[in-house]
Amino acid sequence: MLKTPFVLVNFKAYKEATGKQAMILAKACDRAAKETNANIAIAPQLLDIERIYEVVDIPIVAQHVDPINLGKHTGFILPEAVRSAGAIGTLINHSEHPVRFIDIEKTIERCIETGLKSIVCAPNSADARLIDALQPNFIAIEPPELIAGRISVSKAKPHIIQNIAKYLKTPLLVGAGIHNSKDIKLAIDLGAKGVLLSSAVVKARKPKDALVMIVKDVMK
Repeated sequence: MLKTPFVLVNFKAYKEATGKQAMILAKACDRAAKETNANIAIAPQLLDIERIYEVVDIPIVAQHVDPINLGKHTGFILPEAVRSAGAIGTLINHSEHPVRFIDIEKTIERCIETGLKSIVCAPNSADARLIDALQPNFIAIEPPELIAGRISVSKAKPHIIQNIAKYLKTPLLVGAGIHNSKDIKLAIDLGAKGVLLSSAVVKARKPKDALVMIVKDVMK
């Protein structure tokens, strides 16, 4: 279950989050959640979901699924398979894996059918408005130019968060450049229900300690 406000740590395809390292990172995130009582979820690579599910208590979200049904779809990612592996939701339309609008709609429908929570990413407010009409569980605003950068969207474009939070019916998440507790607090104060982050934790020398510092006192 994704309780708000929450932090979603996206493992992406970093070396530090691949294979055995993915297990180590997942356990670190799980320990951080238990130490701080913060709502933390993770998005590991698809092949790691099932084995990570066996060793952590925090929610797991897939990085992507395809809008397909059971049948002849070699090479595609079946929502039922992701759900069976232990994921409770999925990212859709991340800036690093964009999909057509029609496929966003179909994927949300398949998520509803399979019991997956849908977290749909949008690069701007115009797209967020269109996606809002599709009734996903969450919309994540992530300006592409700020992803993996040193300046958070909370600081660079606070007006975007504030304006979108006012008119969206869907709970808003914020991503891109989130690195510390100040970034998160500002996002929540502006109306967000959580944040997406990655490199600040995944590439940290001590991921658990880094995540604790990020969520401590602001995600309870």
